Amino acid sequence: MNGAPRSLVLAALCAALCAQVVACSKDEPAKPVPPAELGSKITTTGGRVEWVNAPGESDTAALVQREIQRAKADGKTLLVYVGATWCEPCERFHHAVEARKLEGPLAGLRFLAFDLDRDRDALDRAGYSSKMIPLFVIPRDDGTASSLRMEGGTKGEGAANEITQRVSRLLAKARTGG
Repeated sequence: MNGAPRSLVLAALCAALCAQVVACSKDEPAKPVPPAELGSKITTTGGRVEWVNAPGESDTAALVQREIQRAKADGKTLLVYVGATWCEPCERFHHAVEARKLEGPLAGLRFLAFDLDRDRDALDRAGYSSKMIPLFVIPRDDGTASSLRMEGGTKGEGAANEITQRVSRLLAKARTGG
């Protein structure tokens, strides 16, 4: 063999792996979010992971600010989530939350879930824009997006687990002031 079949196999394998590690994107440029200090520390007291669908509002920052206060009163940590129904990793993660499969690793979190297609303009005004989804952002106390964020996820059966691990690292970074 002269190596050509092996290189074709490697190229096909590489293409298949890249297809699995692709996040959902509509190839729109993200607006930069300035770095910021968080006004509150991330603490979780355990308990059930909650999923709250954000109502369509034009003032995302005000909504997030109200939800931060409500989460604090309930002993929860609020994490802003942006996804879409056409995004496979988004749907797999959402279904894992609904099925209560993430109670251990993400206990004490409340996700405030926005739909990218419905809420894009309001999200952009508050700094919740990205190149890929799903997007997870630890909000500032004023309800705008902080620089502590995670975007994208793998496709396939392991999507929810991969996203959970990355969200856990994001929360750990926030706890240490990263």
